[in-house]
Amino acid sequence: MHALRLCKEEAQSKRHLSVERIADRMGVTHDSLYKWLATGRMPGILLPAYELACGCHYASEWLAASSGRLVVPMPTGRKAEGSELLDMNSSCAAALQLLTTFYATPQKADAEATLAALRQHLEQVAFHHHNVAQYATPELEF
Repeated sequence: MHALRLCKEEAQSKRHLSVERIADRMGVTHDSLYKWLATGRMPGILLPAYELACGCHYASEWLAASSGRLVVPMPTGRKAEGSELLDMNSSCAAALQLLTTFYATPQKADAEATLAALRQHLEQVAFHHHNVAQYATPELEF
């Protein structure tokens, strides 16, 4: 429920959208949207439309995190430079070093730095994963 309200507040502050305009962009009535925001029980099928209208993804990120999942934004894809591959290798080494320290002495390790390093490495891997997948199934050019 809090994540839905945060999306609404961001839409209001950054996009200057009222609840009525968000509902209009979703194709629902404002009364329904007010009810869902009050109860936190928005139909799951409408969540992507709501987040698109609001311009943020707090609700879907909360759903993933509450299920123990890590959310990594999928990149749009482009050719990687050699330096990016070296950066990915370096970030992997840094993340593994922090992870090794964490498991050896968790009370002395910096958990936030370890998480940040792991997230950075996962985002870099996701970029290359997407590029390889796109190569296997190319998009048609118009």
